[in-house]
Amino acid sequence: MRVLLVDGMAERAALVAAGLAEAGCDVVAVAPDAADLTRRVRESRAEVIVCDLDDPSRDALESMRVLNRDEPRPVVLFANRGEPEQIEAALEAGVAAYVVEGLTPNRVRPVIEVAIRRFRAHQVLREELETTRATLAARKVIDAAKARLMETRRLTEQEAYRRLRRMAMDRGVRLAEAAQAVLGTD
Repeated sequence: MRVLLVDGMAERAALVAAGLAEAGCDVVAVAPDAADLTRRVRESRAEVIVCDLDDPSRDALESMRVLNRDEPRPVVLFANRGEPEQIEAALEAGVAAYVVEGLTPNRVRPVIEVAIRRFRAHQVLREELETTRATLAARKVIDAAKARLMETRRLTEQEAYRRLRRMAMDRGVRLAEAAQAVLGTD
């Protein structure tokens, strides 16, 4: 597992990197802060990000939010503080695991594995949501096109649907694309 380690304290980072290596991880890069996290992840091709931050700043959390949007990866955040608002902000930024009271070598591997599983489950839900949204949007376009055909051509709903299907087949496009053409030309 390729890990990007984010830790502002060089001595602690070296100890954490050793602990990660002992746990079977390949530390591919060490960063002093979470700034420009997306670029660092792309350059290092890290699979997991482990952040050992005393007190995650808003900038660090924003960098994690951008990473989650542009290059989603499991992020494990070890912190010394754990106020509910801070944990909530971290989770909203895409952090898969927020561990209070710092990083200890014997906890590293299990926490990373849980974070990876949680991240994957979240990604599945995210993909399902996107698919559902796209399906709903297509359905709305198809319904609007059927309504337009029913109104302008005096067709029943079933006839309008058949006409849309025929148009899609004749043009070799999806039904929603044919419906979009009806809405754009009639």
